Amino acid sequence: MTFPARFLWGTATAAHQVEGNNVASDFWVLENAPGSSFAEPSGDACDQYRLYRQDLALLKELGFTSYRFSIEWARVEPEDGRFSYAAIAHYRDVLEACHELGLVPHVTLHHFTSPRWLMRLGGWEWEGTPERFAAYCRLVMSELGPLIPYVCTINEANIAPLIRSLRPAKDETDTSHAPVGIDDTMGDLFGGGFKTAAAELGTTPEELHVFLFTDSEAGAAVVKQAHIAARRAVREASPDTQVGFTLAISDLQALPGGEETADRLWAEQVGDFLTVTDGDDFLGVQNYTRALVAADGIQPQPEGAELTQLGYEFCPEALEGALRRAAGAGLPLIVTENGVSTTDDSRRTEFMRRALEGVERCLADGIDVRGYYYWSALDNFEWMLGYRPQFGLVAVDRATQRREVKDSARYLGEIARRNAL
Repeated sequence: MTFPARFLWGTATAAHQVEGNNVASDFWVLENAPGSSFAEPSGDACDQYRLYRQDLALLKELGFTSYRFSIEWARVEPEDGRFSYAAIAHYRDVLEACHELGLVPHVTLHHFTSPRWLMRLGGWEWEGTPERFAAYCRLVMSELGPLIPYVCTINEANIAPLIRSLRPAKDETDTSHAPVGIDDTMGDLFGGGFKTAAAELGTTPEELHVFLFTDSEAGAAVVKQAHIAARRAVREASPDTQVGFTLAISDLQALPGGEETADRLWAEQVGDFLTVTDGDDFLGVQNYTRALVAADGIQPQPEGAELTQLGYEFCPEALEGALRRAAGAGLPLIVTENGVSTTDDSRRTEFMRRALEGVERCLADGIDVRGYYYWSALDNFEWMLGYRPQFGLVAVDRATQRREVKDSARYLGEIARRNAL
């Protein structure tokens, strides 16, 4: 079948993971603190702050029609209330380059990292954070809104409770299902490195509420209010921009007797955050794998299952299940992330083929899916795991910053050109 006209075919990145030297952010402090649990610091990353035109031209040449990337709050507002118009000018250049090349920009305003100063004020449990976030969003959209047709306020607003709930019931210390590059090293997160980072950020370990690790009712409330406030700011500053947010959605597959537990987990992981989507134009669906659910909770992967570099099951069919469940929100859907970490690029191609067959089946059944973004464009910084996981369609030699296109990139690019599998 042919995909719908103007279907968005793209790849995705996040500023902190590719730009390099995001020194005003909370994560820069966390990863560089003595005793840090991070495998390595992000450093120059993929140097995309400098090489963005090269990367955009490469994506266009491959056949993609869109590019999803994030604007870094810590660059735009390095100090509370003090905005960098040099950073705004940089992101204007990125957006204009996208338009020149015919790539539809899809911008994320918050992708896990926050300014250092926000941590001093209480981070993602502070009741003032929604207002501060909305002020940043209003500034960005006032300056750049006409260049931004699609905007996500917050990436994976539900990620902290998802990480907690996806731990297998038989081993509560195992976080191998986490879809963002967090494995058992998370158990050491609150050790010496975290304490040192908290001191540098002007707070205590107990009061250091970075976005990715703030799993509390107060934190969830702040995130939801931040989305509402940011959506309002986007509407006021750039009414023609389509706005939504993205959720990490695991395909919860109930085993016999596990149906009630699966429904409860869905409500905790996703349903609670769908309560603030009234007024959104779309929902970003981000899926990497499935979770098998019995009456007592998440179960380990089946014996002998193929695993990714991050330790969770290779299951491209999970995307279809996630889309079908997310369709109940009543919003148009965009697959804003779907991908696999592997050193075998042929498995990446197979993953995309099977995932997209699932998207086709959803479309055939009338589900409104408007785009597919593979995560990620480049092999990049995968948070606590550093540069070991390889999600990218394009390899990066970090000593030279030379890009090397993988066969999987050509495969997906050709699908984009045809608008069909």
